[in-house]
Amino acid sequence: MTTAFALVTCFFISLFLTPFVKKFAHWIGATDQPNHRKVHKKAMARLGGLSIYIAFIVGLLILQPENEYLPYILIGGFIIIVTGFLDDLYELSAKWKLFGQILAAVAVVIGGVHLEFINLPFDGRLELGWFSIPITLLWIIGITNAINLIDGLDGLAAGVSSIVLTTISVLAIVQGDIFIVALGIALLGGTLGFLVHNFHPAKIFMGDTGALFLGFMIGVISLLGFKNVTIFSLVVPVIILAVPISDTLFAIIRRFVNKQPLSAPDKSHLHHCLLRFGYSHRQTVLIIYALSAFFGLAAVLFTISTLWVSLVILLVLLIGIELLAERIGLAGNEYRPMLRLVSRFGNPTKRS
Repeated sequence: MTTAFALVTCFFISLFLTPFVKKFAHWIGATDQPNHRKVHKKAMARLGGLSIYIAFIVGLLILQPENEYLPYILIGGFIIIVTGFLDDLYELSAKWKLFGQILAAVAVVIGGVHLEFINLPFDGRLELGWFSIPITLLWIIGITNAINLIDGLDGLAAGVSSIVLTTISVLAIVQGDIFIVALGIALLGGTLGFLVHNFHPAKIFMGDTGALFLGFMIGVISLLGFKNVTIFSLVVPVIILAVPISDTLFAIIRRFVNKQPLSAPDKSHLHHCLLRFGYSHRQTVLIIYALSAFFGLAAVLFTISTLWVSLVILLVLLIGIELLAERIGLAGNEYRPMLRLVSRFGNPTKRS
């Protein structure tokens, strides 16, 4: 009952607070100006992430979760909010944004949030030892940027994050992890309330204030929530976050193939590719929502299935992601190894 109350409360706090945040953003000049890379055609208020953050804090005050990691997560969250706020206001350089992300991740690592081992099939266990800290930092910073990268259309990052948080919260309820449930529900309520104002046509953007904060929190929550899963502990959050992770990985491949810096911006992310296929703004967002929901369901099935069924699910997902990426040109129009292979085996003339 308390959980439901917190969810609804966070939703309405974010819902009613967002218009005031919009006015504040315009007042201080934290606006997103249109350019050749962006879809919107007029200046839009940023800082929408402040509504999510405030609602999240209120949710924690209601639920009062007790955990040794909480103070450090809150410190890291505050650092990332400040980083996003400064970027929305002054447009920080990439190195300063990365510095803020590293600082936030280090804060939770100091608090004891480590990926110390990875569970493997057949009761195996891979102890990470000294690699624990760099892998933990890499995971948190990677997910932070993955969520930030998909924030390219109205309602996209907020909607995908909501689906991810719903999946994590459901699995945490099944596992009886009260702390993860509290974090997930408080964050979910605030994100859904903001999404009302952010869905197409958006009245406000979450900005880096919201995208970095959501990415950071999802990275931390997913790390804490699934490290004790019996089969492939790290695979479950990867499946849940398959959409932002794949978009990021294929962006890296795309830039490597094109011999561009990893930080170079482009218009070849998942949502850009779907728009080029002729889908409308809203249709593109809904398609990506559906993909996120599909992976969320796959993650649930993965956790309750036997080892061999889980392996089949994982293989099907990997092949499906690769085929989709090649079909829509996510890694570039020339990157189609699997489609060429399928075409070759499906065409007797070419095969001969």
